[in-house]
Amino acid sequence: MPRGSSSKRERQYEHIKESAQDRGESTERAKEIAARTVNKERARSGESKTASRTSTQDMSSGKRGGQRSGKGSQGPTYDQLYEEAKQHNIHGRSDMNKQQLKRALGK
Repeated sequence: MPRGSSSKRERQYEHIKESAQDRGESTERAKEIAARTVNKERARSGESKTASRTSTQDMSSGKRGGQRSGKGSQGPTYDQLYEEAKQHNIHGRSDMNKQQLKRALGK
């Protein structure tokens, strides 16, 4: 956890990490999931110095988890796919819709 984190965020991190391990994730993957989730919540609440557009404008982690737990999950959002395409340097991503981004990313 980042220096200066609150005890609430520490507890949240541990809870998420343990839940991920209970679901069968490796220790390293569980730590990554927990850190990303807590960092996103910190960014959304203004506790971090910097924040990405998807951290502040995307839906909350809790809401997303609730949507993904049921049938008919839509998967990642357009913004998340776009950011991943950007990381992979996919040409023409700005003209693509959600389906095209999924296809370009091999999802």
